[in-house]
Amino acid sequence: MANLKEVRTRIASVSSTQQITSAMKMVSAAKFRRAQIAIIGMRPYSAQLDEIVAEIGTADGVSTPYHEVRKVERVMLVVVTSNKGLCGAFNSNVIKLASSRLEELRTEGRQVSIVTLGKRCTEFFSKQKGLVVASHDEILDNPDFDSVATLADNIMQQFCDKQYDRVEVIYNQFKNSLTQILSNDQFLPVKPVADRRGKTSANSDFIFEPSKEEILREMVPLMLRSYLYRVVLDSLAAEHGARMTAMQKATDNATELLKDLKLSYNKARQAAITNEIIEIVSGSEALKG
Repeated sequence: MANLKEVRTRIASVSSTQQITSAMKMVSAAKFRRAQIAIIGMRPYSAQLDEIVAEIGTADGVSTPYHEVRKVERVMLVVVTSNKGLCGAFNSNVIKLASSRLEELRTEGRQVSIVTLGKRCTEFFSKQKGLVVASHDEILDNPDFDSVATLADNIMQQFCDKQYDRVEVIYNQFKNSLTQILSNDQFLPVKPVADRRGKTSANSDFIFEPSKEEILREMVPLMLRSYLYRVVLDSLAAEHGARMTAMQKATDNATELLKDLKLSYNKARQAAITNEIIEIVSGSEALKG
């Protein structure tokens, strides 16, 4: 009977876990839907903004301080993970790529600093003293354009002040609920149009008022702010999709485990009942004798 009690305890434990993972899957599905709508709505705006900036900057080679390419000695890595776990390999993949990129840059003799968005990467890289220069985990709790724009402005100012010669962003780009694309993009300096889009923009008969330089001076910072905001939305949608998938798999595994445990319980119970019957029959036969 002790064996039966142990199996019953395991069944109750797995059932409780199954209920939790199922509830977490439903919560993640609701959050995923909202995050998916946000990133799908943001992408056309960001793409159109890129095209406008490309159209203005391509024809006459107009550039801004954010386009300045200089010898790379100091690099900033902006690493985006999540504040919570239980989302499969979502965080570990980003951390592995960031760690690999960190070692690669150090091997090349560059000085590297990291800005983190997400408690998971903050906790990991904070183990190396002086590596994390800023963390903005709170942005992921309630992401809005103003808070991300403030961060982008701060990074752009540091680049213009020549505190850093290059800024890269490492994050999970959202594709669908099952797939995230691990990305390492150059944020600053702004890449030439041919590098960013794979082709040059066609010249159009536009009249620019005021001058192209003044338009670019306003448009490029807006483009960079929008890009970083899109990165945050991409990461959030990918996170909720990964967590929803992980919780679905956990629920399915719990269901299979429950089937095995109930089968084991029924077998043990049947064996116990059979033994009791044998004992009763044996006792009855002994009394007759």
